[in-house]
Amino acid sequence: MSTAAAPARSLRAGTVLADLLPSSRARDIALVVGGAALTGLAAQISVPVPGSPVPVSGQTFAALLVGTALGARRGFLALATYAVAGMAGVPWFAQATSGYGMPSFGYILGMLLAATVVGALARRGADRSVLRTAGAMALGSAIIYAVGVPYLALATGMTFGQAVAAGLTPFLIGDALKAALAMGALPAAWKLVGRKG
Repeated sequence: MSTAAAPARSLRAGTVLADLLPSSRARDIALVVGGAALTGLAAQISVPVPGSPVPVSGQTFAALLVGTALGARRGFLALATYAVAGMAGVPWFAQATSGYGMPSFGYILGMLLAATVVGALARRGADRSVLRTAGAMALGSAIIYAVGVPYLALATGMTFGQAVAAGLTPFLIGDALKAALAMGALPAAWKLVGRKG
């Protein structure tokens, strides 16, 4: 087989960006640990929201990006590593916190599920066009809120309406901006890879 055929084959459906790296167990471990570390690092980009126990942070964007770039299995493992290490005391949740007793822990559980779902969608090509990437990011964000907001209500004693006002509404504009970044970055990465191939 010629080496010229390899890049074209690697761009086929069912491939995520991480699959373009040479395959090995060491690669997969590095991607999982790197995905967890990226999420932890992005979580430190954090701004408190007045009246809410949930800050605006970069961790949701990182979690969705990790899931999309790594695929469902590695994305799940990366976010599981992030969650378990944070529960064990690594201070890499938003605002350098750790543990599972905080009211925002439900969002971390939602990120674990969302990374898995967007990773599965990426294997079906959801990261290769602007519109499909927008749909995948919107679904991922909805999953995070579907877990995080009810958890916030239970953890704080808020009504569901209060939890929506404190844990969803203030974040919608930021989520739209994060989705726009992903809509530009992911399809552009595929185009760049296609040109190099």
